[in-house]
Amino acid sequence: MRVNVTSHSLPRPPKSECADACAWRVTGETVVAALADGAGAARAGAEASRRIVESIVTHYCARPREWSPHRALGEFARVVNEMLYRESMARFDGPELVSTLSVAVIEGDRLFGLNVGDSRVYLSRGGTLRQLSEDHVDPNLGHVLRRAIGLEPTLEPHTFETEIADGDIALLCSDGVSNVISAEELTAQTNRRASARVLVHHAREQAREQELDDMSAVVIDVAKAGKLQSVQANTLPIPEQPRRGETVDGYVLQRSFAGTDRVWVTEKDDRRWILKFAPVEAREDEELLARFIKEAWNAQRVAEAAPEHFVAAFTPERVTARYYVQEFIEAPSLKALLKSRKLGVDDAVALGKFLCEAGIRLLQLDLVHGDIKPENVLVIPDYDRLRFKLIDLGIAAEVFSVTSRAGTASYLAPERFQSAPVCERTEIFAIGVTLYEAVTGRFPFGEIERFQTPVFRTPKRPSALNPHLPAWLDHVIFRALSLEPERRYQHFSEMAFDFAHPDKVEPFYQKGAPVILRDPLAFYRTGFWALLALTLYLLLRLFVH
Repeated sequence: MRVNVTSHSLPRPPKSECADACAWRVTGETVVAALADGAGAARAGAEASRRIVESIVTHYCARPREWSPHRALGEFARVVNEMLYRESMARFDGPELVSTLSVAVIEGDRLFGLNVGDSRVYLSRGGTLRQLSEDHVDPNLGHVLRRAIGLEPTLEPHTFETEIADGDIALLCSDGVSNVISAEELTAQTNRRASARVLVHHAREQAREQELDDMSAVVIDVAKAGKLQSVQANTLPIPEQPRRGETVDGYVLQRSFAGTDRVWVTEKDDRRWILKFAPVEAREDEELLARFIKEAWNAQRVAEAAPEHFVAAFTPERVTARYYVQEFIEAPSLKALLKSRKLGVDDAVALGKFLCEAGIRLLQLDLVHGDIKPENVLVIPDYDRLRFKLIDLGIAAEVFSVTSRAGTASYLAPERFQSAPVCERTEIFAIGVTLYEAVTGRFPFGEIERFQTPVFRTPKRPSALNPHLPAWLDHVIFRALSLEPERRYQHFSEMAFDFAHPDKVEPFYQKGAPVILRDPLAFYRTGFWALLALTLYLLLRLFVH
């Protein structure tokens, strides 16, 4: 394959922020390009368009190889839609992270595409320009979008597929370009093999004052099409009942793990590994199978991005069954360690820093763990300190994409019981519960059953149960456990900063705490003046009497 890809954007007013965004990448015989046009009426349209194209291109280039191009594009579009919609509702109480999206993927000799809104995808061949995308606008009000990313909680994108030949040109453009340049002129420009910059500047020159808008284009000029066929969905058998002693692709099953026959400790090449098989029900349930494939994909991405925080994970090149492999580490969980002793201050601080750093690394992939708790933290002794690894990404999901009670009830933030989406603040609450348990041996709000809707009351301060804790660590844990999300740490980085700078930690008290705890100086000052006033009053009465 030989292709030349160009892209260009111009904001409506010169030197202002452009609400359009585009991104593309070429790897081997795969080209992926995405263009988004942030909705003008939305307060965060420009932010949405940038995040959408970066997410689509990054995710597609690292997609599970079991997914066909259409399946991958549809899945990633729906995920980013739900993520932006939930986040927008949390931040703005309405859909403000709204943008169009058009995507073109060339794999070998096929073009696959998807669009939502009115940003278009064209294919030019032999002097003829053909629109592949579909415009989603109100027929009576042409500027009003009927579909867009982040506009609704669910999404129905338009998808398309066609053959690619030598000399073809694929064009993606925002409505700022397509509304200004006529179909005939656009055909003429592509016949001249104009670059994206030439197209956008030509549109700007042709636009009348009332037609000026943000303008963007991506041009994929195919000098030579690839000969490889595109990757299609890969079907693999799911074992009914793995048994001890069986060999799967060289891995000898030794014993079941974590109380389930779907996860096994195995041995291969004198090393032990964990094999996790897909659920048997996934044979008949396509969505369950998709979730397992995504779980394996997430585990591998996270391990590659942050090997110091997560165990290695991979799917072997040649597999004969539906499973993925994880590194086996001979180490107890934090839960097991806490049965024998509580963590000291230094180890608790190290744990807090680790969990914040792991959360940050997940967030860089748009993910949240969803089930942070001592059972999912491995404790690895390392000379005079402890190291940790975060495990079990079984319910890891895109931030703001889950509104259920997925996770372990005792570690869920109060708002999660009211269908609030999982996000950075809810993960910080889980870190707070984990730290509280690690230094006190107790749950701050008691043990909560899975289907219980608890009543949260202000817990005892950690130092009341462990007098060895310094005041600053008391305040850090209590802030993470705030029952009011807006008073909690808003970002992992804020909590990590306090762990690194204990001298700068500000006191924190739960709402309704007595004045003597919230501001002892003010309490005693007020008491002094009140007693002084009472004393003077009594002396005056005595004198008069």
